[in-house]
Amino acid sequence: MGRGSSGPSTGVPAPRGSMRQRLDRLVREAVKFGAVGGAGLLVNLLVFNLVRQVTDLPVVRASVIATVVAIVFNYIGFRYFTYRDRDKSGRTKEMSLFLLFSAVGLVIENGLLYTATYGFGWDSPLQSNVFKFLGIGVATLFRFWSYRTWVFRALPGAVAAGAPAAGPVAKGGRGPTGPPSRQRVP
Repeated sequence: MGRGSSGPSTGVPAPRGSMRQRLDRLVREAVKFGAVGGAGLLVNLLVFNLVRQVTDLPVVRASVIATVVAIVFNYIGFRYFTYRDRDKSGRTKEMSLFLLFSAVGLVIENGLLYTATYGFGWDSPLQSNVFKFLGIGVATLFRFWSYRTWVFRALPGAVAAGAPAAGPVAKGGRGPTGPPSRQRVP
């Protein structure tokens, strides 16, 4: 019997298997997040450059407009694609938290662009796009963590559906009711 396999008498997967399942779920989530985020990145950069071309707005104001458009686009993508299986109750709270964390991401993203533009004088179209892109990257790390942790929370049973459960809870809220080989998970 190799490492990471379950024993014949217990029927319980070894801890390594459950770690692998959690890692697989995280990778799938990151890929979906990246797909929506990649499309949002394109929306953000296209709107940014379009606003810069057709208006006389300063670079950071154009960037804020583009970021807001991308935030709306991303919410729709995250809610209906990346996190469609997550808890849908409390949409007002979800939207409020999404906007709060998106606003923090907006400050991170545009703070970097602001620093490059007004702090260092790097304001050519190429430099603006490079620092806009870098700002989006840094803000994306924050957004991924905050959205998955606070905004699009997993349903209580969803985590157990993909990973081995600790076992049923006995009446009265106490832990598992028997040895692992005798537990039934609905």
